[in-house]
Amino acid sequence: MSDWDVYLVTQESLSADRTTLEVAEAALDGGVDVVQLREKDRSARERYHLGRKLRKRTREAGATFVVNDRVDLARAVGADGVHLGDDDLPIAVARDQLGEDALIGRSVSFVDDARRAEKAGADYLGVGAVYATGSKDDIDDDEHEIGPERVGEIAEAVDVPVVGIGGVTADTAGPVVEAGADGVAVVTEITRADDPETAARDLGSAVSRARED
Repeated sequence: MSDWDVYLVTQESLSADRTTLEVAEAALDGGVDVVQLREKDRSARERYHLGRKLRKRTREAGATFVVNDRVDLARAVGADGVHLGDDDLPIAVARDQLGEDALIGRSVSFVDDARRAEKAGADYLGVGAVYATGSKDDIDDDEHEIGPERVGEIAEAVDVPVVGIGGVTADTAGPVVEAGADGVAVVTEITRADDPETAARDLGSAVSRARED
């Protein structure tokens, strides 16, 4: 996969009383390249049924679809891959379960962890939290507001795509990409927007401008 500009992480509880499917469809119309099914407060059964719908919509839009944390759900809904954190299955185990063609992402905040994840077989890295974020309450202080500079250090240290995540907006995406990120991942910048389609387009434009600069 070559397009990483805008990566949407879904979370219906942060979607201004709209369904995740509604937000995702609007964001896909706005050009998002990747959709990650998160929804940590919903049951596996609920995520399964939602994942099947998102798989269909992302395929129609030509976008990549990954599932957060759950290798079993990723396989069950036919996702392109899975995104793993510190408490999830090791990358090698996910690879065994999903196959060589699956896309496996890994969340990192430090250069050493990024190198280890790449060596273990990660296809891309989600790096953050770049800025202060209200969408996650389980990150350590030293993983909080790491800034574009750390994103750049990680991008320099690895050969896989890097996506900056955490508090990114259309106004702050530029420095993240200028530092070396291949794109930006967001939750509330799209899910809480009055117009998720326009929010997605604005993010894509900000990334494109930064890359040109």
